[in-house]
Amino acid sequence: MKQGLHDVSGTGLPRHAAQPAERVPAQSRERADGTPGVRGEHTHSEPPLPQPRAVVQRASVRGQILDALRSALTTGELCPGEVYSAPVLGERFGVSATPVREAMQQLALEGAVEVVPNRGFRVVQRGARELAELAEVRALLEVPVLLRLAGTVPAARFAELRPLAEDTARAAGAGCPARYAEADRAFHRALLALAGNEQLLRIAEDLHRRAQWPLATTPPRQHRAVLLRDAAQHTALLDALACGDVDLVGDLVAEHFAQRDPGGAALKP
Repeated sequence: MKQGLHDVSGTGLPRHAAQPAERVPAQSRERADGTPGVRGEHTHSEPPLPQPRAVVQRASVRGQILDALRSALTTGELCPGEVYSAPVLGERFGVSATPVREAMQQLALEGAVEVVPNRGFRVVQRGARELAELAEVRALLEVPVLLRLAGTVPAARFAELRPLAEDTARAAGAGCPARYAEADRAFHRALLALAGNEQLLRIAEDLHRRAQWPLATTPPRQHRAVLLRDAAQHTALLDALACGDVDLVGDLVAEHFAQRDPGGAALKP
């Protein structure tokens, strides 16, 4: 495994000893919390139910591994066509195979990997047609929403999103695909959130994440140029939305969703 995958070990939560319950006389007609009791009821000043620490810890580890695996997919560290086993990845992360397997199963649901019985998970080899189809579906969902926002949302609301656009520019300047992917999703999520449609946000987030997985690893200089272009479009889009220029918004969004490979060539179905 390449060194780009981060070690997520050491995430265990501290154990807390359970406190003994304080017994209250059985004949008491009032519970410890002040509510009336029933004659003959055995009442206790019971401590709050303990939180399911093991479940919380497991979910936390799985979530961190899922984030790391998604980053590795975005950067190409998990290579298309290669098979990775949960035990080997678990050893790399310093955790058991179980949370790794659960994270990989989530990626399988998202279409990033496929299960290989008795071996592990193969990173899906994606084609230009699939990327173009994802871009088309995203445009069908998001373009009408953005055009509607241009005429109904106050300019001040778009100004509030400028720091998120600036985050994408900084990530693009650093040439870090994983960091840019996260900032890019945050920007688009906040922009679409102005429409107030939670179902749209969920569907758009899934499509956006799928569209961010590259066809293959590409030279950093080429990838950086594409990221810088896309980040600049975020700022221009906010300006057009704030001015209510529907025609310009339409042109910018159409260009933004025109799917390209990292070298800059247009992808067509």
